[in-house]
Amino acid sequence: MNIYRGNIVYSKSPNELVELKRGYVVVKDGIIFGVYAILPHRYANFKVTDFGEDVIIPAFSDLHVHAPQYPNRGIAMDLLLNDWLHTYTFPLEAKYKDPKFAKEVYYPFVRDLVKNGTLHACIYGTIHNDATNVLMQALERKGICSFVGKVNMDKDSPDYLIEETNESIEETEKFIKKNSKNIFAKPLLTPRFAPTCSFDLLKKLGKLSAKYDIGVQTHIVESKWEAEEAKKCFEGCRCDMQIYKDAGLLDHAPFIAAHYIYPCQEDLDLLKECNGVAVQCPDSTLNVIAGIMSTGKLLDMGIRVGFGSDLSAGSYIGIYTQIASSVRLSKLKNLYEPDNRQITFAEAFYIATKGGGSLWEKVGSLEQGYFFDALVLHGLQDKFTNLSPKELVERFCYLGTSKNIAHIYLRGKEL
Repeated sequence: MNIYRGNIVYSKSPNELVELKRGYVVVKDGIIFGVYAILPHRYANFKVTDFGEDVIIPAFSDLHVHAPQYPNRGIAMDLLLNDWLHTYTFPLEAKYKDPKFAKEVYYPFVRDLVKNGTLHACIYGTIHNDATNVLMQALERKGICSFVGKVNMDKDSPDYLIEETNESIEETEKFIKKNSKNIFAKPLLTPRFAPTCSFDLLKKLGKLSAKYDIGVQTHIVESKWEAEEAKKCFEGCRCDMQIYKDAGLLDHAPFIAAHYIYPCQEDLDLLKECNGVAVQCPDSTLNVIAGIMSTGKLLDMGIRVGFGSDLSAGSYIGIYTQIASSVRLSKLKNLYEPDNRQITFAEAFYIATKGGGSLWEKVGSLEQGYFFDALVLHGLQDKFTNLSPKELVERFCYLGTSKNIAHIYLRGKEL
């Protein structure tokens, strides 16, 4: 039995942010037994780890991040999307043909995820099987709950990143089989986005989805160009989501729709129907000027929402920075589009923790029965004021860095 004392903040729902001053979290075998204002008498003889005025919060979930782009973070942010992809991103991804290069990048990438409090993630690899297996190994050894994809793309891409369709399917099936017994890092089908995939490839991925009961992550209606191009490439498809439905790729959870900035009503209906997750990547869409997700509207529609760092179009690996950016962008969108309401800090914190964590079993909250995947925040209080625990967490999301994360717990064990 492990008992921790400190200021406690966590989400029960999008609008219910729980705050407990100098409370207790009781943990056994990595599972939370309860959160208490006063420690029950039955625990009186157990040792208490007291964090003083530090704040205990759930760990974060990143639902869209490109691990191979880690070396390019913070570079070429003055470019728009197409130039950025072809000048920097695609040439970098080609280097992962060499598994040794992958090992040099992926282990530091995983360490940086953890350092910034991200203990659950949906991650893109590249088209290269061996390199993506290196990424799986790094995550599995660390015990990070994750969905990882070997990327598929067989058209309208640089020659050095195009696969032959059947080879792409064969390599993907090898990837699934090799990682089928993983405990933490699970395979996920990853067609990059519709215009880079033939319908033959998508249909064959749909068969793999059914055969192995495996979900999908992809970029959906990320830009106006992509939404229109998808319909041009797939004659008869009324919207981006219909392409994936017709290919049999909406039938097996999870379905993770990155960006989701320009959905039509049918896109929205199909995403809700398959219980998919729309992933907002606030900093990324600012850097490449893609647009602003209608986050408040999606929440009001009952659509699941998560956050993604989207390295390296996004500059910061810490999801807490996306909490602040999402609130800012929702206010900006509301200014120009009044029917899109701004979101609250409580809603954004929920999305980054319990909302995103819902892809995995019982992570993202400090409620009873959840895994104790948690962070302890330090050094955010001023001597001349007295901020509440909620205010300290908000300050961390706007001003904090990894240096403010004093302790990291994964399933009850300190990392």
